[in-house]
Amino acid sequence: MSKSKVAILTTTPATVLADYHRLMNLAGYQDVIAKDADTALKVNISWHFFYPGSSTTPWQLEGVIRAMKQDGYDPNLMHACHNRTVVIDAHMGERENKQINVVAAHGLRNVHLYEGEEWINVRDAVGDLADKFLVLNNVYPQGFNIPKRFIGENIIHLPTVKTHIFTTTTGAMKNAFGGLLNERRHWTHPVIHETLVDLLMIQQKIHRGIFAVMDGTFAGDGPGPRCMIPYTKNVILASSDQVAIDAIAAKLMGMDPLSIKFIRLAHELGLGCGDPREIEMVGDLAAAQQNWHFDGPFKKMTFASRMQHKIYWGPLKKPIEWSLKTVLAPWSYLASVIYHDSFWYPFLGKKKMAEALESNWGHLFRNWEKLQPDAQGFPQVGEAAAELQRTGLAAFWRSFAILWTAFKEAPEIAASRRRHATAPK
Repeated sequence: MSKSKVAILTTTPATVLADYHRLMNLAGYQDVIAKDADTALKVNISWHFFYPGSSTTPWQLEGVIRAMKQDGYDPNLMHACHNRTVVIDAHMGERENKQINVVAAHGLRNVHLYEGEEWINVRDAVGDLADKFLVLNNVYPQGFNIPKRFIGENIIHLPTVKTHIFTTTTGAMKNAFGGLLNERRHWTHPVIHETLVDLLMIQQKIHRGIFAVMDGTFAGDGPGPRCMIPYTKNVILASSDQVAIDAIAAKLMGMDPLSIKFIRLAHELGLGCGDPREIEMVGDLAAAQQNWHFDGPFKKMTFASRMQHKIYWGPLKKPIEWSLKTVLAPWSYLASVIYHDSFWYPFLGKKKMAEALESNWGHLFRNWEKLQPDAQGFPQVGEAAAELQRTGLAAFWRSFAILWTAFKEAPEIAASRRRHATAPK
């Protein structure tokens, strides 16, 4: 078995597009991403608002698409791919994070998996492999569905380098969580580490090829994937081994990868390599040796993250956690939106990201629509720095629309609507 390989490069706005092309080839993406199969570019939207380090950057998506086109991949066999959560508006997210700008500019299809796509029972897709799942059969005793279109497709995950209040870090493996499972994926939170391992098993069975391209131009530390402190780190990573790229990202953040349960479990099961000592690093080897000394997600938790931990793993589990699997569940979606969108983002977020907004990457984001790249990247990033449009009362009022969406699209409410629609008159 060949040694797992992770590519890492230091980048700047002026060279970022050429750097992504070099990065992907250093990691050998053409060896695993077949040119005659459809390729899903699995976009990460961790917040529908723009927040540095939280979601796929426009230059990350642009760099990957340009690299593939330059290497002879047919854009008609490429599409951006999104899924929905009950607290994230994916359509708003792709607009606010300027991902849709990139997709439209290249004329790619833009697939929202929850809109008209067929989902099939996981056992019909993976067969007896389902018997090996660590936890998903217990979480979903009646089975669960996955997107049918994924079977035989390539997938390229587009995560960012950041921490996460449930999984310590989040990256390539966690990005599948937002693709393979439906709106009831919050049922897996008490066993989230094992869930990510099960999902990796599924991916390795159904996809033609799997690759990950991770953006660390911004990186987030703290109670992510939303309420973090973003830092400008100027690195990008790529690998065909999702475990390995997550391990190296964790190491960059100053953590022992094998102390993170989902990385350790995947490593022990032979699904990838989680031990940095056994991973071949290529590219900027000096960058690979960095230690950012991140605090991680648990030292300075928000009120919301503390309560989530109490509900899923603490003293509130017995009295409250059961409600999240019933028609009462929308209370938690609404609480999350009220805290994050109505309070934290408009009134606390701007202070946390002030330095990031003033960086060259912040300038590039602000002026994205006006800038013309050359073959290397963006030699000019514009004079104006990024700013938050949805701060203070403007964001507060906008959050009420998201509240309604969270309630209306809650799977428990949708199920109730279906029952009433099919009931005998």
